[in-house]
Amino acid sequence: MSHKGKKYRASAEKVSKKEYYSLTDGVRMVKETGVTKFDATAEVHFNLNLDPKKAEEALRGTVMLPHGSGKTVKIAAIVTDDKAKAAKAAGADAAGLDDLIEEFSKGKVDYDVIVATPDVMRHLGKIAKILGQKGLMPNPKSGTVTPDVTKTITELKKGRVEYRVDKEGNIHTIFGKVSFKQEELENNLKVMIKTLRDAKPSTVKGTFMNSITLTTTMGPGIKLDLNEALKSL
Repeated sequence: MSHKGKKYRASAEKVSKKEYYSLTDGVRMVKETGVTKFDATAEVHFNLNLDPKKAEEALRGTVMLPHGSGKTVKIAAIVTDDKAKAAKAAGADAAGLDDLIEEFSKGKVDYDVIVATPDVMRHLGKIAKILGQKGLMPNPKSGTVTPDVTKTITELKKGRVEYRVDKEGNIHTIFGKVSFKQEELENNLKVMIKTLRDAKPSTVKGTFMNSITLTTTMGPGIKLDLNEALKSL
């Protein structure tokens, strides 16, 4: 017996489990199958032919969505005091060095993203484990360790999102909100797919992308026709 709610079941009935949708139709189904009262997030899930144990295949990076992510991002900037004012002006919710490190050392980490300049990384030793467990430790690969924190903060506020392959070779990320216009979601999704396609490691031979599935928060999976999606870029 299914434990899914009536709204989920009604949405799931709209999606064919056997059909592979074009990118346009897949996005249309995303907009039709949002089952939450709030503005659901549009998600995309990639299964890739990768071995994350190999350093060159442990894909991680960022992508700037042309229409933003629709998500309000709470940012903390770990910077020297002379750069704190500029970081806050760029949109950081908190900025500083000693005060933030002290706050984080007590386990108070109420932020979505933490950015830092290279020169302060040596001070983060005592909070590295705390931030690491929450997936918030600043890292050059994710673009969160940067000499230009104001630019990074501005991009994050405008809709820069991170992607990272998991140990099964999957990447789960977002490409907007259900309330976005059809064209906006399509454009965001195309940029995301193209970014990953272009990030194919030279060590991967043959097929790189095995599947692309779209979904909304708590919604059913919508499988894309992979070849059509790639041709539409």
